[in-house]
Amino acid sequence: MSTSPGAIHCTLIPGDGIGPEVAAATRSVLDAAATRPITWETHEAGGDVIGRYGKPLPDTTLESVRRTGVALKGPITTPVGSGFRSVNVELRKTLDLYANVRPARTLPGVRSRYEDVDLIIVRENTEGLYSGLEHIVVPGVVESIRIITERCSERIVRFAFETARRQGRKRVTAVHKANILKLSDGLFLECARRIAREYPEIGYDEAIVDAAAMNLVVDPHRYDVLVMENLFGDIVSDLCAGLVGGLGLAPSANIGDRYAMFEAVHGSAPDIAGKGVANPSALILAGALMLKHLGDLVGAARVERAVVAVLTKGEVLTRDLGGTASTTRYTEAVLAAIED
Repeated sequence: MSTSPGAIHCTLIPGDGIGPEVAAATRSVLDAAATRPITWETHEAGGDVIGRYGKPLPDTTLESVRRTGVALKGPITTPVGSGFRSVNVELRKTLDLYANVRPARTLPGVRSRYEDVDLIIVRENTEGLYSGLEHIVVPGVVESIRIITERCSERIVRFAFETARRQGRKRVTAVHKANILKLSDGLFLECARRIAREYPEIGYDEAIVDAAAMNLVVDPHRYDVLVMENLFGDIVSDLCAGLVGGLGLAPSANIGDRYAMFEAVHGSAPDIAGKGVANPSALILAGALMLKHLGDLVGAARVERAVVAVLTKGEVLTRDLGGTASTTRYTEAVLAAIED
């Protein structure tokens, strides 16, 4: 984590689809809010660059993130069923961004079934079924290998407890399927129980993933910090975004010991790309998480307060939030709120 008084150096990966639009909006907001100047290194990734670089994640992009230590990434399209491997997964694995942190918090002015939801989902980011180990056994039979290791289980649970301690949270819940996956999720639970004993001031409990999904819908207030393996975390975090207004408001942080990457949870939405109607809130809030990570707590607070102010006023909202504002108009409202 950088706390130097000089400029912030950051790699910007605009992405594709609506990525460049929401990335440009976020960059302008962060430049206005940060207490230190931000030096941006803009680099490409995604299917559109394969023709120029021979792969969707160019070496120059990775080198930039390794140099700056932090990246802000717009959404990137991942082909379904065939095509190149997910750039998101490649970045997480290559840079060992093992902790995916997805807060889900009720925001004023946003229609939701619930009030005062405040959850943190901590997802293991480098193994599980997302290890990408698949092969054809015989025609018509495909085998996917789910990897769970002691090392990765211990460090993600420790990360969850450290997050809880740092943020004054009261409880960590390990989400699993050890009733069926007795060896793999059994190992995950063994590690979770061992790490939990090192944090006696923080409560610890466990929930089977399907029961946890039901309980989140019935009463999300029963949970605080939830930690789980990769696939469960991917699904449960999207469920939690639905509790607080949808993916358009869901930021995400990918944290490792040396590098960090911040992104929106939502996808590239190619159906609305170039139309100027995308909601940039998720990436803007991810930018606030980035500023916190870099030690600029004042700048991060400015961003969050400005987004909340615009949502609370309710006069300038994008269409997914029930309004008619363009991406540009919404961004202008956030910038004005920062100035105020």
